Amino acid sequence: MARTDETGQADPQAPASDTAPNPRPATGPGARMPRWLPRSMVLALLLVGVFQLGSWAFHQLLGLLINILIAFFLALAIEPAVSRMAARGMRRGLAAFLVFLGLVVATSGFVTLLGSVLAEQVIKIVEDFPAYLDSVINWVNAHFNTELKRVDVQEGLLRSAWLREYVENSATGVLDVSAQVLGGLFQLLTITLFSFYFAADGPRLRRALCSVLPPAKQAEVLRAWEIAVAKTGGYIHSRGLMALVSGVAHYIMLEALGVPYAPVLAMWVGLVSQFIPTIGTYLAGALPMLIAFTVDPWYALWVLIFVVVYQQFENYLLQPKLTARTVDIHPAVAFGSVIAGTALLGAVGALIAIPAVATLQAFLGAYVKRYDVTDDPRVEGHRPRGPGGGLAGRLRRLPGQKAGEPAMADARDSAS
Repeated sequence: MARTDETGQADPQAPASDTAPNPRPATGPGARMPRWLPRSMVLALLLVGVFQLGSWAFHQLLGLLINILIAFFLALAIEPAVSRMAARGMRRGLAAFLVFLGLVVATSGFVTLLGSVLAEQVIKIVEDFPAYLDSVINWVNAHFNTELKRVDVQEGLLRSAWLREYVENSATGVLDVSAQVLGGLFQLLTITLFSFYFAADGPRLRRALCSVLPPAKQAEVLRAWEIAVAKTGGYIHSRGLMALVSGVAHYIMLEALGVPYAPVLAMWVGLVSQFIPTIGTYLAGALPMLIAFTVDPWYALWVLIFVVVYQQFENYLLQPKLTARTVDIHPAVAFGSVIAGTALLGAVGALIAIPAVATLQAFLGAYVKRYDVTDDPRVEGHRPRGPGGGLAGRLRRLPGQKAGEPAMADARDSAS
């Protein structure tokens, strides 16, 4: 109880009774941890662990995912041919097998023919190397008043330090090259198998995908699949046309110069330059230059000039028109998609960027509402002219005179 004075009133300075304590949070050593804090810490650690595990698994499986992506677009490219053969009564698996067999036979024949030509030309270059070296030495002696000899040049090359280092590095790099070749063959086999399964089991794959979606979403997925098949086929068609034009142009040039094996070299330039992105142009032009050098060194220079000029014609005139017509995207969008695909996935991204962007653009175009454009001259880039507008009207206008005053003055003169 509170203390009271002699008058019976409570003392205002008396301390508060123990029956009404002031609650304070427990902050001492014996304070208890909130119940939600341990659970939150465990959940946070679990999420971090799952994220790290997912990131590690994604980086480990990135090569496989890229191979599956390539196989999917390859299956989309050959699906029209497989579907036509299946519509005529052939089993879909057999149709896909025949299409792949034709591709493998054509590719193997072309590579074998090209390899034999290349080996023959390399042997010829090695046999004629002394004659080329003599001609170079004679030219240097005639223009620079030197007395070089082929024997001295050969001994200097054989005894040079860079040649020994090159031989040592080549010997140590044989295993690396073999491992890369085996890895490339395994990757090619993986892509072929997945693309065969995608093409042969296309209806089953679409049915399995649609079985987990509602009917409205099923129609959208099937429509997107159909657009992807059409756009990928159009892209392959445009690349085939450009390969044909490039092959014919380079065949005419090589035949005019008298370079041997002109048809095979023209096919090499057309196919490699179109279906190997980024570095395909350089690979395609290097082989004709090498074989032209065996005929005449100046012919190699003419081949280089023609390759550079034709690439400019193809990049700025032929490719934008064919790609925009068959894939139905703007040339600037096609060029930007190739750059973006190269930055994301390298050569693979450059190869599949255009059909992927064309598919996305065609699919999203169905959901964008469009309106009629007004008949305004500014749409065509023309500026509307008012009364007295234009350069001639401004020149006829007197200083300090408004646009309508000359017309009004002429009207008063005619009335008088």
